[in-house]
Amino acid sequence: MSDKNALIQPDRGEKAIAIHLVDKQGLEDFLKGLSAGQRAALEASRFDGSGYEFAIMPDGDGWAVVAGVADANALSSWCMAKLAEKLPAGTYRRVGGEPGPAAFGWITGQYSFDRYKSEPEEEGPRILLTGEPAQIDALTAEAEAVMLVRDLVNTPAEDMGPAQLEAEAENLHRSFRAEIRVTRGDVLERDFPMVHAVGRAAARSHAPRLIELEWGDASHPRIAIVGKGVCFDSGGLDIKPGAGMLLMKKDMGGAAHALALARLIMAANLPVRLHLLVPAVENAIAGNAFRPGDVLRSRAGLSVEIGNTDAEGRLILADALTRAGEDKPELVIDFATLTGAARVAVGPDLPALFTREDATAEALLSAGRAVDDPCWRLPLFEGYREYLKSDIADINNAGSSGFAGASTAALFLDRFVPKDIEWAHFDTFAWRPAAKPGRPKGGDALGLRAAWHMLRQRYG
Repeated sequence: MSDKNALIQPDRGEKAIAIHLVDKQGLEDFLKGLSAGQRAALEASRFDGSGYEFAIMPDGDGWAVVAGVADANALSSWCMAKLAEKLPAGTYRRVGGEPGPAAFGWITGQYSFDRYKSEPEEEGPRILLTGEPAQIDALTAEAEAVMLVRDLVNTPAEDMGPAQLEAEAENLHRSFRAEIRVTRGDVLERDFPMVHAVGRAAARSHAPRLIELEWGDASHPRIAIVGKGVCFDSGGLDIKPGAGMLLMKKDMGGAAHALALARLIMAANLPVRLHLLVPAVENAIAGNAFRPGDVLRSRAGLSVEIGNTDAEGRLILADALTRAGEDKPELVIDFATLTGAARVAVGPDLPALFTREDATAEALLSAGRAVDDPCWRLPLFEGYREYLKSDIADINNAGSSGFAGASTAALFLDRFVPKDIEWAHFDTFAWRPAAKPGRPKGGDALGLRAAWHMLRQRYG
């Protein structure tokens, strides 16, 4: 894609194409200030001020853009994104105000994933000027974090296995002088037995591992960010049908979110002691694959009966959450593409949010609303714990009923987070099945900005 750092630039009065943002309420007054030729151009385009519609009109010796928005006085992240996608390359300036939050969508609207195209489309950048240069770095960092998630999720599993997730963590280690530890092989089997069990059937090139990164002053509040890194999920011996595997390259979407959030935290030098954990595996099929009915020993010491090998994400997260809790952080946030039940409940656009405390939920929900990254809270209902009972072990990894699949998965994770630790779990889709302005079809970040802005409000 284009150089992201160049897409939003300080306004120094240079020549630029004018963009007029108009809502339906203000359209009549706007039209009164135009020339007859400009009004005729808009009428010919049937422009009525609807959101995401735009038209071109003459402007002196050149041309200008008139774009419809829901509310010209309260811009969203996405209200200028379609312009960034559709307008010709050039330099643009909003007339009568600053782009504000819309600058975020201006950047993400120019995202494309062309790694595998022999002839990528090169249209040149669309640059937006702003008179608020202090906001450029923060907005660009958030946009880059979202696009990092997209790049990682969009990359096929052959090129985005556990080793590649480790390489992403190594990049953070080098960029921010963080401490990194990677546990593999016999030590992984001993210390993180469920991560090892889920990933042991994969080829050696995709061998399982637990990736940890620590950064920041040890005297600052300790937080842990955990991301599910199932780089491909066949379902294991409870194999998925072919159609169910088509999107399973995205099953490391939780890890992508965690890596992107860690980058935001470190780049902003947020005063926290960060602990990033990514259990990275491929849930493959081979003679040594773990089986339905097996009983695994977890890092926490709890025994887990395997009711379904396709409920593997919660197994690797359980070991990682146990490790996170051992250092007594004050807050743990995990991201996981965990259940289809969450998608049935809240659809593809909303990550399902689970928290133990109402205050944690409200902080995340309100932060998400403020930055156009909405989330939806689902219940950690105590009555559903009985669905995870096992006749022969401490807990079963799969619910015994077809009900409340997202809640029972979250309740499974809850067993592995110490009760005195504040915890939030995002069951995120990490995928956009249909394009929207600023949000192309494919991998996407859902819940990332909500978590980031909550952390900024709390610690920044």
